[in-house]
Amino acid sequence: MEFRNYYEILGVRKDASQDEIKKAFRKLARRYHPDVSREADAERRMKEINEAYTVLSDPEKRAAYDRIGQGYRQGQDFRPPPDWDAGFEFSGKGFDPREAAGFSDFFSQIFGRMGGQPRRADHHAKVLLDLEDAYRGAVRQIALRVPKMDASGHVLLENRTLNVKIPKGVHEGQIIRLAGQAGQGGDLLLEVHFRQHERFSVEGLDVHLALPVAPWEAALGAIVQVGMPDGDLKVRIPPGTRGGRPLRVHGKGIPGNPPGDLILKTEIVLPPADTPAAKAFYEKMAREFPFDPRGRAE
Repeated sequence: MEFRNYYEILGVRKDASQDEIKKAFRKLARRYHPDVSREADAERRMKEINEAYTVLSDPEKRAAYDRIGQGYRQGQDFRPPPDWDAGFEFSGKGFDPREAAGFSDFFSQIFGRMGGQPRRADHHAKVLLDLEDAYRGAVRQIALRVPKMDASGHVLLENRTLNVKIPKGVHEGQIIRLAGQAGQGGDLLLEVHFRQHERFSVEGLDVHLALPVAPWEAALGAIVQVGMPDGDLKVRIPPGTRGGRPLRVHGKGIPGNPPGDLILKTEIVLPPADTPAAKAFYEKMAREFPFDPRGRAE
């Protein structure tokens, strides 16, 4: 996907006021509107101009665009970074999808999720939580940035902080509604997403974890202890477990009614042959075990 430099398309500086952006749009529209223009690429240019103006004339979209577009040039290969919009508070007005017909994939990828909320007075913000909060519940201090326009027509970001009660069992994509926190009778809708965890990954209500096991644990079976976000859990490894085999522990994923499952992917870890005794043990195994792993694979 190619990056769109909306400032370059309208021919304005990045610190241009709203009046300057409006004047640039009107000037270009008079030149490239298909009904009056004789330019060969008038229709294509007018779509680019409309798209750029749709973003830069809206304080919220402009603030989001300025954040994500730092350091990119027109036409440069672009992929939005994960969770780039976390902590931005947007109003629910969004845009009419019909008005964006013909806009670029860049626009749809960045602003498609801003396409309106159930009530126009409500605000929406994406927030990142720790997986541990879903297991235990918590009260977290959430920092939000709210795009505003100053008296001179420039966009600025106001910061505000809220103490939010996170319910146990909260899941990815869930909306936490804070009544009356959007002003003018509206509610603030917090859309929950989880920060990337160093050990766990989440799919729906299921929680996934790679579980290292020793060869004798896999061969003979064992009870092993697994550190979970809400404490330690004892898990049974069946005898003859192969590497990569998934083990499902029912009800130990995201809490709920019903709860998700914990899915463990076993990884057999070999002790290093870094001492004479360990090396001798491996040599003894090689002599006494009639085992051909490549033959089993065939």
